[in-house]
Amino acid sequence: MRLDWRSILVGFAGAGIVLSVLLWVVGIDGIVARLREARLPVVAVLFGLVPLWLAAWGLCLHAVLRALGAPMSRVRSVVVFVAATFANQVTPFGQAGGEPISALLISEAADTDYENALAAIASVDTLHFFPSIGMAVVGFGLFAVRGFAFGRNLLLAAITVAALVAGFALALAVGWRFRDRIESGVLTALVPIARRAGRLLPRVSPPTRETVEERVDGFFASIERIASDGPSLFLAVTFSFAGWLTLAVCLWVALASIGSTVPFAAMLVVLPVASVAGVFPVPGGLGGVEAAFIVMIVATTGVATTAATAAVVIYRGVTYWLPMLVGGGVAAVLIDDRYRRRRG
Repeated sequence: MRLDWRSILVGFAGAGIVLSVLLWVVGIDGIVARLREARLPVVAVLFGLVPLWLAAWGLCLHAVLRALGAPMSRVRSVVVFVAATFANQVTPFGQAGGEPISALLISEAADTDYENALAAIASVDTLHFFPSIGMAVVGFGLFAVRGFAFGRNLLLAAITVAALVAGFALALAVGWRFRDRIESGVLTALVPIARRAGRLLPRVSPPTRETVEERVDGFFASIERIASDGPSLFLAVTFSFAGWLTLAVCLWVALASIGSTVPFAAMLVVLPVASVAGVFPVPGGLGGVEAAFIVMIVATTGVATTAATAAVVIYRGVTYWLPMLVGGGVAAVLIDDRYRRRRG
């Protein structure tokens, strides 16, 4: 499986346009002025928090793989997750777009079947949803207890969270209830495509329907194994929550670095709601995520738009660009090691 670099470059070009328009609307001069006021020692704290976030979510992957009977060491799980982060950051639609590539990296590193690895990373991404929504609910509860006035944007965010919870629960229930029909539909769609690819691509044998069916069955069987392992699930959710909480602290610190002290409860609401914009069809949701963060920060804290934008620039700099660059290097090493072993 190879990255489509042409699509990625087009995606980054589109994201660059979105970001440019966003910065122009807010006011580049004002943003730069606020960034110059940033306290570097406080910004430096973020470089210590980001590894904690990546480690927490890497350990979440470790717990899921253990449930599948394909364990990696904790250190290797974190390293592979960092590489998977690169795939999520450079492909459109965020984690959903990067899952196939992440699964390939995991399957090689854990020496397990591709469908097991795909089930593992899909389960990790699904598990991340529950702690994030839980954080948002706690944040809204704290706002209500403190008598915070729910403005239009905050009320819209609350409705969005409620809709996400209902929609996600319904999708999971329906998907699992009718998984046999979904499997049949996947087979009907994939087999002709795979056969055509086999005829067009040299040295690639088209898979039979039985082979594809076996792979799909293996994927659903892996999901069942993960869902039935209560202790590993609990551990995975705990690490996922720890990662979300670390990201919330990162956002709070980014605002503090430019002199904006805000209630931490606001970060519990802003982070999960704004992160939904990661489905924006550009690499890592670039542009859409930043806009969502700015709107939510202004709505929940009353911070000036230029200050919120400057804080988001700092936050995304260390939680998007830094992991992407490091993860790209790690992914390159893992892929090179894969090719070396195959040649050897």
